[in-house]
Amino acid sequence: MKQKLAIGADHAGFQYKQLISELLKTLDYEIEDFGTFSEDSVDYPDFAHPVASFVETNPDSIGVLVCGSGNGVAMAANKHTDIRAALCWNEDLARLARSHNDANIICIPARFVSPELARDMVREFLNTSFEGGRHANRVDKITC
Repeated sequence: MKQKLAIGADHAGFQYKQLISELLKTLDYEIEDFGTFSEDSVDYPDFAHPVASFVETNPDSIGVLVCGSGNGVAMAANKHTDIRAALCWNEDLARLARSHNDANIICIPARFVSPELARDMVREFLNTSFEGGRHANRVDKITC
């Protein structure tokens, strides 16, 4: 069975969302694309919340969010109880977000990383598992 993956972006992240979606198709993920579908100006929460809701209701799924800084989509997604959205700007952070923090959404700052780095971070995020152990106790303390 294909792993489910939700993706979304605002206008600043639209081109990166398209590039990452192409990558995900080659990796055989079942993709739910929550938009945006153009570079017309939009509000990032309108895409972050549906991605976060999808990941919340599909516990084995992963999410990818992209906006200009990555901060807006991360802040919106992290309002959801079972979401751990991580802002990443290099491969090491993407790996650590998964292995130490059990992040289930990667947030990418399109205005601050290259398209190649964005794809590499997504690959790293998808190929890394949560280590559990001492990290599990810490992750369990995140939710208020």
